[in-house]
Amino acid sequence: MARPREFDAEAVVDRAMQVFWAKGYEAASLDDLCEGTGLNRSSLYAAFGDKHALFLQTIERYGDRAVTRVAAALSRPLHIREALAAFLAEMIDQIVAGPGRSGCFIGNCAAEVARHDRAAAATVRRNLTRVEATFRDALVRATTRGELPPHADVKALARFLVAGTQGLRLVGKTGAGRDVLEDVAEVMLRCLD
Repeated sequence: MARPREFDAEAVVDRAMQVFWAKGYEAASLDDLCEGTGLNRSSLYAAFGDKHALFLQTIERYGDRAVTRVAAALSRPLHIREALAAFLAEMIDQIVAGPGRSGCFIGNCAAEVARHDRAAAATVRRNLTRVEATFRDALVRATTRGELPPHADVKALARFLVAGTQGLRLVGKTGAGRDVLEDVAEVMLRCLD
């Protein structure tokens, strides 16, 4: 009879994500992952497969959180422009406070491995598509409420918002100040006018 797991798998994936986020996929060693997750090699392999399988799970986990963050921010009882402005302001606060200077995990993964790792590229793409769909759903609701013009191309707007938030995180990663980030956010908000 197999022994039951003595750890929280989601917490382990979260800790592995932090290792990959800090070091990148290529530089993160199995020893780094064991140290970061608190598991030994055999437990890590038994629970998650190899390093690559664990990496893909971390991208999915981050995607789940990104979808939840966007959905929560844009379902506030505010006009869509106000809700998006609050979401972007929170993102900027996180960036300038320091933790956000590490960039977006999905964006980092795309830059590091997606060009030569088909599975990672597909996982990144799928999760960016999920975030885009979350923006699109909020924009459709806003159009229904009369907050956007009826002819607004919500599909294109959602794509732009994904690209814009990725860009905001990338610019933030370079050390840009609050004034630069707020300029970017203000231009992004104009797409809703």
